[in-house]
Amino acid sequence: MGKDIHRNTVEFAVRGRYALFSDVLTRAGGEKSSYPIPTYEALKGILHSVYWKPTIIWYIDSVRIMNPVRTVRKGMRPIKYGGGNDLAYYTYLEDVYYQVRAHFDWNMNRPELECDRNENKHHNIAKRMIERGGRRDIFLGTRECQGYVEPCVFGESTGAYDTCGVIQYSLMLHGMTYADEAENDEDRDMMTVRFWNPVMKNGVIDFIPPKECTVKRHIKKMKIKPFGREHDNFAGLEEFAGGEFNELE
Repeated sequence: MGKDIHRNTVEFAVRGRYALFSDVLTRAGGEKSSYPIPTYEALKGILHSVYWKPTIIWYIDSVRIMNPVRTVRKGMRPIKYGGGNDLAYYTYLEDVYYQVRAHFDWNMNRPELECDRNENKHHNIAKRMIERGGRRDIFLGTRECQGYVEPCVFGESTGAYDTCGVIQYSLMLHGMTYADEAENDEDRDMMTVRFWNPVMKNGVIDFIPPKECTVKRHIKKMKIKPFGREHDNFAGLEEFAGGEFNELE
């Protein structure tokens, strides 16, 4: 089911009472409404909360929609930029449950971390962090939508859309490409927003990798923040790769 399985693949389930997956360009204010399915960026953010290191880049391969898509509207009082509060209605997804398959690759934009490219170490730590529910709080699209992560076998159990056939969606947000994860030459030193047209087949959405997104827009110029002793922001880099840091994991 889904894409080919990579050697360092991780699989996990994520659940929550509410979720709000929306285009980041519409987040500035006003009423917000969730996409019916999670975005690539939201699922990648969940993995960053589970286990993140600048040495690696997480790639979301597939997501399986387990529960029926249901929405609920809530009256909210967001803070106005000029001060005070406003009244708005947010449309959330309700009772969400997803199975996710992902893998990682080395971040080739960070040659200063080449000494930390130990696949077994990162893979094993990531699996342990999934078993423990993640290192940091999990949320589904927005901070108020708390989520919970646990290990799973992708494709097991019965999903609500296992026999629904093919469902095509219109243009949706895929994610954001930051300068330190840019793979295409035209995206170097830029912050880029990506879009795509998802297709769900029997409840499973197979994501295309960021570098294959052809509908995108450069938001602003962005430089890569380097790590290293000479930059006074990564003291102890040798110990980080030499084993002492591993004991803290």
